[in-house]
Amino acid sequence: MMAPAEVPDAEAEPDGVEDRLRRFATIWSRAIFPATATSLTRPEFEHHLLPLARRLRDALHHKIFDATPASGVGADLVAAHCTDPEALARSLGVVDAYLVLYCGAAAGPADDLAAEELRARCARLQHALAAGYALALRERTLAEQEAIARSALAARGAAEDALHATEARFRAVFEGAAIGIGIADLDGHVLEVNDTLTQMFGGLEHHVRSRNISEWVHPDDVPQVWRMHGELIRGERENLRTEKPFFRNDGTVLWTNLTVSLLRDVDGVPQYQLVLLEDTTERRLLNLRLRYEATHDALTGLPNRTLFFERLEKALAPARDTARDANAKDAKDAKDAKDAARDGAEAPPETGSRDSADATPRETAQETRPPARFGLCYLDLDGFKAINDSLGHSAGDRMLVEVADRLQSCATAPGEMVARLGGDEFVALTTGPDTQREVNDLASRILGVLATPISLDGREFTVRGSIGIVEGEAGAFSAAEVLRSADITMYRAKSAGGNRFEHADAEADARAITRHGLTTSLPTALERGEFFIEYQPLVHLADGTVHGAEALVRWSHPTHGVLGPDRFIPLAEHTGLIVPLGRWVLEQSVRQARAWQEELAAGTFAGPLRINVNLSPAQLHHPGLVADTVDVLERVGLEPGSLCLEVTESALIGADEDLLKPLRQLAEMGVDIALDDFGTGYSNLANLRRLPVSVLKLDRSFTQGMQQHPADPVDLKIVEGIVSLAHSLELAVTVEGVETGTQAEHLRMLGCDTAQGWYYARPGPPEMLHTLSLADAV
Repeated sequence: MMAPAEVPDAEAEPDGVEDRLRRFATIWSRAIFPATATSLTRPEFEHHLLPLARRLRDALHHKIFDATPASGVGADLVAAHCTDPEALARSLGVVDAYLVLYCGAAAGPADDLAAEELRARCARLQHALAAGYALALRERTLAEQEAIARSALAARGAAEDALHATEARFRAVFEGAAIGIGIADLDGHVLEVNDTLTQMFGGLEHHVRSRNISEWVHPDDVPQVWRMHGELIRGERENLRTEKPFFRNDGTVLWTNLTVSLLRDVDGVPQYQLVLLEDTTERRLLNLRLRYEATHDALTGLPNRTLFFERLEKALAPARDTARDANAKDAKDAKDAKDAARDGAEAPPETGSRDSADATPRETAQETRPPARFGLCYLDLDGFKAINDSLGHSAGDRMLVEVADRLQSCATAPGEMVARLGGDEFVALTTGPDTQREVNDLASRILGVLATPISLDGREFTVRGSIGIVEGEAGAFSAAEVLRSADITMYRAKSAGGNRFEHADAEADARAITRHGLTTSLPTALERGEFFIEYQPLVHLADGTVHGAEALVRWSHPTHGVLGPDRFIPLAEHTGLIVPLGRWVLEQSVRQARAWQEELAAGTFAGPLRINVNLSPAQLHHPGLVADTVDVLERVGLEPGSLCLEVTESALIGADEDLLKPLRQLAEMGVDIALDDFGTGYSNLANLRRLPVSVLKLDRSFTQGMQQHPADPVDLKIVEGIVSLAHSLELAVTVEGVETGTQAEHLRMLGCDTAQGWYYARPGPPEMLHTLSLADAV
């Protein structure tokens, strides 16, 4: 091995693949040159090693990996008289420490391999190099023995010394190798083992030498390993390479990279088996630990989204073969976890999640048959954000850990598991033939364990949760469809007040998916010009003439057809698009009102003179409301008195002066403010005096009893009182939803000023009002 002073400086590493290869050859020559018997100088010897290093590098990066060239390199070292006992050990040390470091980068980025794959290939190259070296050294020994025999009469003493030296060198290589080496006859009887192999199996040589290779069977052997071994013994293959576990003397498991080759005599007849073993137990345990960390939540220890989707997809798979393959993998993962714990690795914490790594025999037996049905509970904690905001995320994390522990206690039956998807969202899965009942029981248990208060920082908090349940037959849904339906159902439970569970409903899911699709397409719909406006006339009850028109926005959706405002206005308010959409409606409506006034001046149109535009609560809170309205009126050239802005009564209940200020400014400019849906907001009638409104739009619920004779006397009294109050406050009264002539006559007699409804006209294009207005004029 190299002295510490010879360790290369990473910052001084030469650039270029060939330069790094030469540096590797230099390090190699410095390491083994003192242990050679060559007549070459050290530069000449380094030049001799360069093609050997290139062969190792090429083998390391070959697309189809083959370690055979390394065997030739081992033979070439022997041929170059590197037969000192230290030569092989130093060569293996250099290859192990520096081959990947200096030759790991390929000539092109397309050939780059993962670091772990490069290290695995490097280990196998070391095996092959040691095997080739041992075989060449043995053949050299046999050749030397034969030469000694031929010259025994002349130089018996010298030949015996040479034979002894050769055997000593071979023994030194055999004993000093960093990998386990064993020699057995063709019947499998172990003849020789080095100290490294003995230590791998527990340090008791007689327990290794006394056994036959055929006894080293392990339940986790790959099915074809012993078949390939038989082919090797029969001479049908040159070597055997595989990953194989062994039982140590104390019952623990030793995982190895195993290489078995045949040692042949000069005539090519197999004589012995050469076994090379690399201990990979620690690497395997590390992989198991990494697998556990990749599939479990770091905070709660529950399975995470990745593992849950794996288990859910297994539960949804209808094919028996798929279930059997999944069970086989679970059994193997469970065995690996047990081996890891027995070999002293850090055991994964108990999670109670029924993961494959801690599956019980009873659960494994349960899963040998694919479940006919599945049930899933999707849980979201109610009000968890308030915990984080008030006590901090640390307290929130402690609450999540406590919730996770309680959820684990609910999912203890075979086929049940709990996982954390992220944040405060958890899922519980149950499988089996009777999930219709079991999933309800599981949801009830979850809500039950959450009902007990949780103590945090000396305070007690009651945790509530909303659960969406999806249950059905395996094979009927994909995992993504199940999670989507459960998520939608959970939000339906939350909207219903929370602390409850709801079952999935296909129609409700379809409506939610449609709402989501409309929400996502809203931002571009305005840009694509998919919105248009229809107008419904406002008629004077006294003479039947058209007084004005209300602008009603519609969405011409490319898939769902024409949609009314009730389908998309709430979505627009939720996303914030209501402000630009409202500005567009205002401008288009004002332009139409201006066009009508120009037609009126030209004598081609007999009204309306005013336009009513609805304002949403979000628009009322927007700071640019007044400025936008003034800008539109000035650019279009419409007088403020020709515009009426309708605001729902519910939006003004309890409104403070800051909210009323922009409405007052608009009213002072001459814009009329109408209080829409009056009578549905339960407002105090005395508040009307402080609101800057000039029109009351009476809700249709008060006038439905007037559609026929005799009219409902209660409705008559209520409307009469409202009209009287409004007129005393100098407010005009407009009635919505007039559908019959009888109803219109009742409202006229009660003193209502204007009305709108299907009795006069349904909402339509602006051209429709031409016919209606001309008829009124006649």
